Amino acid sequence: MATPHFRHQLHLHGAQLKRLALLGLLLLLLPSLAHAQRRARSKANRGKNGTLKSITTQNLPSYDERWFHPGMYVALAATRFDIEQSQYYIATQNVTANSIVSPTLGVGFIGDARIGGPNSPFIFRFAPGVSFLTRKVEFKPRNYPVPDSIVTQEVSSTVVQFPIMLKYQSDRRRNARMYMIAGISPSIAVSNRRNDPLRNMLRTANSDLTLEYGVGLDLFYPLFKLAPELRFSHGLRNLLEPHNDVFSRSLQSMSTNAVTLYINIQN
Repeated sequence: MATPHFRHQLHLHGAQLKRLALLGLLLLLLPSLAHAQRRARSKANRGKNGTLKSITTQNLPSYDERWFHPGMYVALAATRFDIEQSQYYIATQNVTANSIVSPTLGVGFIGDARIGGPNSPFIFRFAPGVSFLTRKVEFKPRNYPVPDSIVTQEVSSTVVQFPIMLKYQSDRRRNARMYMIAGISPSIAVSNRRNDPLRNMLRTANSDLTLEYGVGLDLFYPLFKLAPELRFSHGLRNLLEPHNDVFSRSLQSMSTNAVTLYINIQN
C-alpha cells in the first residue's frame, strides 16, 4: 500500500487501532468488573473477630439453566478497506492509494442457544443486524494540475449482516466470566449511497463474507446481563468491481477490515 501524504500521517493504522481499541475496552471494563466482583456469590464476609463485614449476592443465579437467551446489541466500529495496488499502478504509477479508517454504527438482535447440557461451555449465536458503513480511499494523482491534490473516494452503504458464531465461555466466577467467540458473517448491501459522482466512482460488490473472532466479558446484574465484546473482522472476498476509471484501474483488490466494540444486553 502506498505511503500517504504528509498531512495524513496521523491516521491510525491497523496495529495501532487494535492496541488502542483493546486498551479502551480494558478501561471500560475495569469499573464494571470491580463492581461485579464486589457483588459476588452469596456469602457473608467476616472480620478476624467474627464481625459481619458484608453480604454479597449472586445475580441471576438461574441464568444458565435456560437454554435460550434473547438480547440486543449496539456496535461501534472502526472500518477500512484492505487494498492492493494493481499491475496498472506498478506499470504507470499514475495514482497512489491509501485506505482511511472510518467510524461505523450498527444495531441488531441476539439469539444465544446452549449446545449441550446446563454446564456446557458452548453457545451458538445468531445475531442479525444492520450497519451503516462509509469507507474511504485516498488517491494522490500524478500529473494533475495541482501535484499535491488528494482525491477521496467514498463507498457508503447500508449493510444487513447475518453473523453465525460459536461462543466458548469460562466457568462463572461470582458475577463475571470471560468468553471467546468466532464465526463467519455473510452480509448484503441493501442500499448504496452515491450522492456525489466525483466522490463515489469506486464500486463494490453487494455481498460479502467475513471471518470474525473476539473476546468478551459477561457481567451479571440483577435484571440483565451486560457483555462488552471486542471483535475483529477480516473480509474473505474481493469487493472491487472494476470500471473504466483511473481509481479502480489502480487497485487489484479491496476487502473488509474492522475492529468493533459490541455492547450486548441479554436477559
